[in-house]
Amino acid sequence: CVANCCTMPVEVRLPDLLRLKLVDPFEAEHEAPKQIAKRLDRAGLIEHFNFTNSIFTLARRASGDCLFLDAASRRCTVYEQRPDTCRKHPQVGPRPGYCPYGARAKGS
Repeated sequence: CVANCCTMPVEVRLPDLLRLKLVDPFEAEHEAPKQIAKRLDRAGLIEHFNFTNSIFTLARRASGDCLFLDAASRRCTVYEQRPDTCRKHPQVGPRPGYCPYGARAKGS
């Protein structure tokens, strides 16, 4: 695996943000998700917030890589705390176990 899935948008929920330590328990309990989203957006940690479903989309680097992906090693820097979306990939979806992201072409 060369972490090509780590270039896809990662949707997370509040428990994921707590696990990643982007939100502390006090803030999660006392702040509205919309306020949390505003703070995370200003900090450059999310790129979108779905108000209806309270789903946050993590920000990515200009390269498209996840903020938590080490560019040199292509390894997750928060593997033990990674979001549920990442934990379940590619076990969920129409073809469980199939990852459509093959090795990147050299020079891409």
